[in-house]
Amino acid sequence: MVILGIDPGTATTGYGLITEDEAGEARLIRYGAITTQPGVPMPERLLTIYREVDGLIREYAPDAVAVEVLFFGRNVTTALTVGQARGVVLLAAAQAGLPIYEYKPAEVKQALAGYGNADKRQMQEMVRIMLGLDVIPRPDDAADAVAIAICHLHSQRLRRLMDDAADIWNVPT
Repeated sequence: MVILGIDPGTATTGYGLITEDEAGEARLIRYGAITTQPGVPMPERLLTIYREVDGLIREYAPDAVAVEVLFFGRNVTTALTVGQARGVVLLAAAQAGLPIYEYKPAEVKQALAGYGNADKRQMQEMVRIMLGLDVIPRPDDAADAVAIAICHLHSQRLRRLMDDAADIWNVPT
């Protein structure tokens, strides 16, 4: 299974591709960031994000896309622009026919650090440890995207275990 994790943003959209090896461990394929320039009109920035995400999907043929749910803070303008970036990511995945899974920041933190209020440094260090990396992926948006992909991998494992248990006990899921 190949998972594409996305941390959407209009200035920087982080991405991370992971797979699960035979032992069930997460393995990093690639990570990075799609960046756009602030002075460029928003439609062009969104087109850049769309094309780059579409290119990643075409090149790596992920089995699923995991995207962070928009966290609505005090800055409405930022939330709206991030929502637009998120929308083009969802569009690229939907056009490719991929299943899309969405995770709240607290769910990602819980899945990786076991604590829903873990700070950014703790999360980055868990990504590094879980993937056996020498350094934390940079920029931060890429590390966040990898964390989202790992969260999805863990969620899928749990779903499989629950399905297996339901089959054993003949319990509907």
